[in-house]
Amino acid sequence: MRDLPLPRRAIVGGLTAATVLGGTLRPVRAALPPMPRSPVAISVMDVSGALALHQRAFDDYRAAKRDVVSRITFVKAPAPELAAKIKAQQDAGRSDLDLVLTGSDGLASGLALNLWQHILPEYDEKFPSLEASYQPAALNLHREQGGGFGVVCSYYPSGPLLEYMPARVAEVPRTAEDLLAWAKAHPGKFMYARPSNSGPGRTFMMGLPYLLGDRDPKDPVGGWDKTWAYLQELGQYIESYPSGTGVTMRELGDGSRDMIVSTTGWDINPRALGIVPKEAKVAVLQGHHWVSDANYMVVPKGLSQDRLAVVLDMMAFVLQPKMQAYAYDEGYLYPGPAVKDVGLDLAPPESRRVIEEFGRPEYAAMIADHPIELPLKPDQMVLAFRRWDELVGSRVARR
Repeated sequence: MRDLPLPRRAIVGGLTAATVLGGTLRPVRAALPPMPRSPVAISVMDVSGALALHQRAFDDYRAAKRDVVSRITFVKAPAPELAAKIKAQQDAGRSDLDLVLTGSDGLASGLALNLWQHILPEYDEKFPSLEASYQPAALNLHREQGGGFGVVCSYYPSGPLLEYMPARVAEVPRTAEDLLAWAKAHPGKFMYARPSNSGPGRTFMMGLPYLLGDRDPKDPVGGWDKTWAYLQELGQYIESYPSGTGVTMRELGDGSRDMIVSTTGWDINPRALGIVPKEAKVAVLQGHHWVSDANYMVVPKGLSQDRLAVVLDMMAFVLQPKMQAYAYDEGYLYPGPAVKDVGLDLAPPESRRVIEEFGRPEYAAMIADHPIELPLKPDQMVLAFRRWDELVGSRVARR
C-alpha cells in the first residue's frame, strides 16, 4: 500500500511560529496570558508512563499554587488512542484536556493532525534559559523533535537493548545476524511490542538501520530496505506483537519468553518491581547506536486563556532542578532528568535505593562508548509506524 502524504502543516511544523520579513523567518512572541483570578481545574493525560516520573512535581505545584489551580486530574490512555481522542474533542469545539505527557509517538501523531499548540518561541518568557539548562542529548531532542510544540520534560538514551534470562540463553547474540539465527533456533522465545505503543519496540525498529548498514537511517520509506526485510524475516519466529511493553516484561518474567527488546529504564524498573527477576541481563549488538527518547509536555489547541496560563506555569515548574530529580523515580526512564546538574544525590531516598540496587554500573560506559542518535522526526516516525504495521505487524498476531 502506498503511504499517504502527511498534511503540509505536519511537515513544515514550526513555520507557524514565524513570520517572513524581508525573506527571513523571524520568531513571533506572544504576550503571556494572565494568571486566573480564581483557581481553575486542570486535566493532564499521560500516554507514555511519564506520570511515574512527574506526578509528584505536579502535586507539588498544586500545593504551592492553590490560588490558581483547584485540582489536577490525571488520566491515562494508550498512545495510539491519543490523536483520535484529541481530534474528536477539537472537532466538537471542546478542550477537555489541558496538558498531555507523551513520548515521540504521541507527539508525532498529534503533529500529523495539527492538534498541538505552538509553545516556543511564542512563550519564551515563561521558559528563560531553557536551552542552556538542558543536557546536550535532551536539547537535541527538544530542538529536532519537539519543534516548539513539545517541551522535553525527561530524557534517556533509551535503547535498543536485548534483555534475557542467562539461565535460558546459553549463547547471547552478538550481531543482528546472531539474533536472527537465535530466534530461528528458538521460535516463539523472542518478542518485542508494537513500535507505535512501545519505547523498546520503536528504538529497536529505529536502531536496526544503523546495525544493518541501511542506506539512510532517517528515511524509513526509501532508506530501510535491509531493515524491513530483516524485521519480516525475524517475524517468522515471533508469535505475537503485544500492544504494550509491559506484556513482554511479564512474559520474560514468567518464562514464556527468554529474550525481549528493552531499554535502560525498562530494564531497571520491572526488576525493581519484581516483574522480571533481578538476575536478568542486558546486551547490545555489534555496531550499536543508542536511539534516544524523551517525554514531552504538549498542549492541545483550544485552551482558554486562564487554563493556558496555568499550564504554561506548571510546565516551567516541572523543569526546575528539584522537580526534575523526581524523574529518577524507580529507574523507569533511566537516568530521567532532562536538565543538567541534577545528580542522583538530589533524588528522593527511595529512588536512590532502587538505582543503587537495580541499576547497572556498566551503563555509564555503554552510554559513553556508543553514539546517541536522535529518533526519527515526527512525520517520518508516523510513516515508519504505518510501514511497520503494513509490512511486519499485519503478518503476525497482535494482542
